[in-house]
Amino acid sequence: MYSVLLKDVIEEFNLQILTKDVDITNITVENPEINRPALQLAGFFDYFDCERIQIVGIVEYTFLSKMTPELRDETFKKICSYKIPGFVMCRSLEPHPELIFYAEKNGIPILQTEASTSDFMAEAIRWLKVQLAPRVTIHGVLVDIYGEGVLIMGESGIGKSETALELVKRGHRLVADDAVEVRRVSHQTLMGCCPELIRYFIEVRGIGIINVKQMFGVQSVMETQGIDLIIKFENWEKGKVYDRLGLKEEYIDILGNDVVCHTIPVRPGRNLAMICEAAAVNRRQKKMGYNAAQALNDRIMGNMNGI
Repeated sequence: MYSVLLKDVIEEFNLQILTKDVDITNITVENPEINRPALQLAGFFDYFDCERIQIVGIVEYTFLSKMTPELRDETFKKICSYKIPGFVMCRSLEPHPELIFYAEKNGIPILQTEASTSDFMAEAIRWLKVQLAPRVTIHGVLVDIYGEGVLIMGESGIGKSETALELVKRGHRLVADDAVEVRRVSHQTLMGCCPELIRYFIEVRGIGIINVKQMFGVQSVMETQGIDLIIKFENWEKGKVYDRLGLKEEYIDILGNDVVCHTIPVRPGRNLAMICEAAAVNRRQKKMGYNAAQALNDRIMGNMNGI
């Protein structure tokens, strides 16, 4: 389980703190989902997701305003008895005095935003899913090639960093070298980034450490990128059968997501950077509905049937 400090959420979304006496230093958020406590305001607390940030929009606010003061006091007393990371008042709504009283009494911060309820929820969930996503660190190099996130893997010293350097010289962008932190933000999406300590640095054997951002400019680097393709370098083995058509795709499982993988045999004279470019473009073509291997196979089969 991962967590993010509530103060980071406040800073990210420029939230106003309405309960100044509540200490938010050690309050954390561990659930990326957001809850609108509609049923709870009506008195139904079964399956209450109290570990989520609670959002009060115009609907909840209007419902509360139509309550009698006694019922509203009882409702806020009940809901604030749970360990809630915080309330967010959308559309700059002012919290009711009863909510302020019980929130301060139980150490629950009340925050405020100008954004509409739907907009804030969508952006908050998107950001929290990235911050709280399951993650793993993989030895490899992540490069953006023509908009495709290509994770280059292989044994140490096989030429991953040198290939990445050549790709940067060709106008592509480096995301991470040596250590790639991969986060699973959804069932379809993996995001890769570089640990802050080694960000923008690349190691080239025989030369040493190079700062790609300083050497090639800000256009040569990215902080995060989705992982669309894995290229695995391995030493050429004579007699080993390698895929020469590409009709059947291979996959590597990362955090439960399958990512297309190409195994590239490495031997002197092969232009690995150009191969990576071709693999990225070919991947984009497949996404757009064109499969070169399948097109060639259909042409051959059609020619045979014509005979």
